[in-house]
Amino acid sequence: MKKKNIVFYFSDQQRWDTVNEKVTPNLMKLASEGVLFENNFTCQPVCGPARACLQSGMYATQVGCYWNGVALPRNITPLARYFNESGSQTAYIGKWHLASDRYPGIGVHCEKTAIPKNRQGEYQYWRAADCLEFTSHGYDGYVFDEEGNKIDFKGYRADCINDFALEYLENCDKEKPFFMFVSQLEPHHQNDRHCYEGYKETIDNYKDYPIPDDLTFLKGDYNEMYPDYISAINRLDYNVGRLVDKLKELGIYDDTIIIYTSDHGSHFKTRNPEYKRSCHESATHTPLIIKGGGFEGGRVETRLSSLIDMPPTLLSMAGIDIPEQYMGVDLTEQINNPDKKRDCVFMQISESQCGRAIRTDRFKYAIRDTSPVGYIHHSSKAYFEDYLYDLKHDPIEKNNLVKSPKYAHVRQELRYLLIDQMVKAGEERPVILPAVISKKK
Repeated sequence: MKKKNIVFYFSDQQRWDTVNEKVTPNLMKLASEGVLFENNFTCQPVCGPARACLQSGMYATQVGCYWNGVALPRNITPLARYFNESGSQTAYIGKWHLASDRYPGIGVHCEKTAIPKNRQGEYQYWRAADCLEFTSHGYDGYVFDEEGNKIDFKGYRADCINDFALEYLENCDKEKPFFMFVSQLEPHHQNDRHCYEGYKETIDNYKDYPIPDDLTFLKGDYNEMYPDYISAINRLDYNVGRLVDKLKELGIYDDTIIIYTSDHGSHFKTRNPEYKRSCHESATHTPLIIKGGGFEGGRVETRLSSLIDMPPTLLSMAGIDIPEQYMGVDLTEQINNPDKKRDCVFMQISESQCGRAIRTDRFKYAIRDTSPVGYIHHSSKAYFEDYLYDLKHDPIEKNNLVKSPKYAHVRQELRYLLIDQMVKAGEERPVILPAVISKKK
C-alpha cells in the first residue's frame, strides 16, 4: 500500500487563539475532519532554534542552535534524510533560518543570498531563503532554488510562497509519496519596518477585532498592530484553502496528511521589548491541527503537546523508525490511547535570557540565570525562580506567584519536575534558587 503524502504547513509567530471560524474558516474545516490540539506549545520561542528542533528532533541546546544565526550542525541527521531514504520525495518552501552563522569572522552568511546546497537540510526540491524577512516584505521579494538560482515573486508574500507549494504539487511524481514542508513567514512582523504587514484588502476588516485579554492589562503595540496581524493570518488561511483545493483537484487529498502549526506566538511587546522570547502563553502557546493518518473525526484534544513532538510524529506517519535521540512524543501513539498523558511540556528560552520553563495542565513555572541576555551561553549551573502562574485561576498570567508563601509546595514540586526535564534533554542538573521574598507585608 502506498504511503500517505505529508504536508507540514508552518506559520511564524502565530498565537493559538487566532484559529477560529471568523479568521481561519479553512483551518476550522480541517479541524472538523481531523484533530484540533488546544494545548500545544513551542519548545523554543524564537525562530531559528524552533526550526532546529524540528529538523533535528532534539532540543536546541543539544544541537547548539540556541539563538538565531547558528547553522544546523553537519553532524546531525536532518529530518529530510529519513524521508529520502524511505523513498519519499521531499520539498522545502519558504523560510529556512538554519544556514547562516553569525559568529564574527567565521561561518557562512547567507541571510540575503543563496543557501549552499550542503546547508539545505537535504531536501530535494527547494524554494527558500534563509531569512525570508530579509529577502522580502509583506509584498514582493525573492527566494532561491536548490541550485542557487534567484526566483523573484510579485504579490502578497504568503500567496507567493503558497504558489511554490502548488507548483510542486502539480509537478511531483504522483506515484511516489511526498513530504512537503511549507514554511510561511506570516504573520511574523517585518523586521526592517518594525511592524506587522497584513493583506491590504482586509486589514480594515479587523480594525475592531477584540484584543486578547492577556495583552490588554500591559503596555504593548497591540492596538496598532493587531489588525495587520489578524489580516495576515486570515490570508494564510486563504492559502491553506487553496492548497486543499489543489490536493482535491489532483485527486490526492484523501491520501495526504496535513499538519498545521507555528514556531511560537506573539506577546506584542508586553512581556519584553519585542514579540517573543518569553515563557508566557502569548509567546509559547501555538495552534496545532492534524488531518489524516489516524487523526480524524473532528476531535478536540486537550492533552499537552509540543513542537518537539512533530519530528517523531512525522516519521511515525511515514512508517519510518524513530531515532533514539529524538526527544518528543509520537502523537500517533498518544491520540488513540486515553491513558497516555504527559506531566508537562518543556521549553528552553534564549536570546532574551538563559531560561527554562515547564507548562503543566494547571501551572506555568519558569526560571532564568543571572545573565542579562541569553547569547553568552546556552545553559547554566544555577538559576533563580522567575515566574509561577496558576492558570486555573489566572489564565491571562496577570499574577506572578513566584514569591507567594502559599505556593511554596507547588514550586518545590515543579522545581523537581523541571530539573527532570532538563536532565532528560542532556543538561547538567542545575541548582534552582528561590526568588527573593520581599519583607514588605
